[in-house]
Amino acid sequence: MINLGTEGSMLTGCLAAYAVTAQTGNPWVGVLAGAVAGGLLALVHAIMVVRYRTNQLATGLVVLFLGLGLTSLFGASYVSETITPFTQWKVPLLGSIPWIGDIFFDQDPLVYLSYLAAPAVWWLLFRTRAGLLLRSAGEQPEALSAYGYSPGMVQILAVVVGGMFAGIGGAQLSTAYAQAWFENMTQGRGFIAVALVIFAAWDPLKAIIGAYLFSGAIALQLQLQARGTDVSQYLLQAVPYLTVIVILAALSRHRAHDAPESLSRVF
Repeated sequence: MINLGTEGSMLTGCLAAYAVTAQTGNPWVGVLAGAVAGGLLALVHAIMVVRYRTNQLATGLVVLFLGLGLTSLFGASYVSETITPFTQWKVPLLGSIPWIGDIFFDQDPLVYLSYLAAPAVWWLLFRTRAGLLLRSAGEQPEALSAYGYSPGMVQILAVVVGGMFAGIGGAQLSTAYAQAWFENMTQGRGFIAVALVIFAAWDPLKAIIGAYLFSGAIALQLQLQARGTDVSQYLLQAVPYLTVIVILAALSRHRAHDAPESLSRVF
């Protein structure tokens, strides 16, 4: 299934995490709230597509705008709110490695959890029975039905978990990276996440490469702006998205056959 509403799940995760952190003073509780909010919005998409057979692409966009509207409505009072954010944890010894230590081992705890997330998902998908059932729901749902399982329930669960991951990503953005809340703060990162799935040929480990390419492009444009380069700031802000477009254009012909078989029905 394609969920273009991932951007909305990310955005609701941003606000829910920030709001709960502001109320409780505990960013970990905020992350949990962000995951729940992202999953609930993804559940709307999953039910509409699986239960009522709506168009996946159109429903995803509607869910995105639903998330944008809800966060704009309920987030206004938190724009000036302050929180106790996540702080950076420098890993002993590893954090002292020149250049590499500052980049990879002097980060907030959610970044360290992200190092484990993709390998864990890969192991789940390709080394467990649950992963086999999940992949069957995307490749041959009829075969899954023949063995007595409900492809629809598997799809709904998968979309919800994906939305929870997006919510956690949004929580990191508001409670650790920006340490603030403002309207539409994801700025297209959810769409980039969907694009990275195509770039990675539906392989969680390859998605790491795409994610860091995009992140590196963001870091580069921020550094160039900070150094006062003569290039227009608007052009620099477009660099990360141009990078993704170029990569997808270069790899699109080689990635089409890697998509789960059932996705061909979407188009």
